Amino acid sequence: MIDTELLKILACPVCKSDVILKDDKIVCIKCHRKYPIRNDIPIMLEEEAEINEK
Repeated sequence: MIDTELLKILACPVCKSDVILKDDKIVCIKCHRKYPIRNDIPIMLEEEAEINEK
Protein backbone atom coordinates (compact mmCIF):
# COMPACT_ATOMS: atom_id res chain seq x y z
CA MET A 1 0.00 0.00 0.00
CA ILE A 2 1.33 3.40 -0.98
CA ASP A 3 1.27 6.11 1.67
CA THR A 4 -1.04 9.01 0.74
CA GLU A 5 1.65 11.55 1.64
CA LEU A 6 4.06 9.89 -0.78
CA LEU A 7 1.42 9.88 -3.50
CA LYS A 8 0.99 13.65 -3.08
CA ILE A 9 4.66 14.35 -3.91
CA LEU A 10 5.06 11.89 -6.79
CA ALA A 11 4.89 13.12 -10.38
CA CYS A 12 5.08 11.42 -13.73
CA PRO A 13 8.74 11.37 -14.83
CA VAL A 14 7.71 11.86 -18.48
CA CYS A 15 5.26 14.78 -18.41
CA LYS A 16 5.65 15.93 -14.77
CA SER A 17 1.90 15.74 -14.09
CA ASP A 18 0.21 14.50 -10.92
CA VAL A 19 -0.42 10.80 -10.44
CA ILE A 20 -3.13 8.75 -8.77
CA LEU A 21 -3.33 5.22 -7.40
CA LYS A 22 -5.54 2.96 -9.51
CA ASP A 23 -5.70 -0.85 -9.59
CA ASP A 24 -2.38 -1.27 -7.74
CA LYS A 25 -0.54 0.99 -10.19
CA ILE A 26 0.52 4.64 -10.18
CA VAL A 27 -1.30 6.32 -13.07
CA CYS A 28 -0.48 9.71 -14.61
CA ILE A 29 -3.55 11.94 -14.95
CA LYS A 30 -2.24 13.56 -18.14
CA CYS A 31 -0.35 11.03 -20.28
CA HIS A 32 -2.05 7.97 -18.67
CA ARG A 33 1.14 5.96 -18.21
CA LYS A 34 0.82 3.24 -15.58
CA TYR A 35 3.79 2.63 -13.32
CA PRO A 36 4.08 -0.65 -11.37
CA ILE A 37 4.37 -0.99 -7.62
CA ARG A 38 6.71 -3.72 -6.40
CA ASN A 39 7.12 -4.57 -2.72
CA ASP A 40 5.24 -1.35 -1.85
CA ILE A 41 7.73 0.73 -3.89
CA PRO A 42 6.54 2.68 -6.94
CA ILE A 43 8.78 2.03 -9.95
CA MET A 44 8.66 5.46 -11.59
CA LEU A 45 10.84 4.70 -14.61
CA GLU A 46 9.70 5.52 -18.14
CA GLU A 47 10.86 2.14 -19.47
CA GLU A 48 8.77 0.33 -16.81
CA ALA A 49 5.54 2.17 -17.65
CA GLU A 50 2.59 0.75 -19.52
CA ILE A 51 1.30 3.29 -22.03
CA ASN A 52 -2.46 3.65 -22.12
CA GLU A 53 -4.61 5.84 -24.31
CA LYS A 54 -6.99 6.38 -21.33
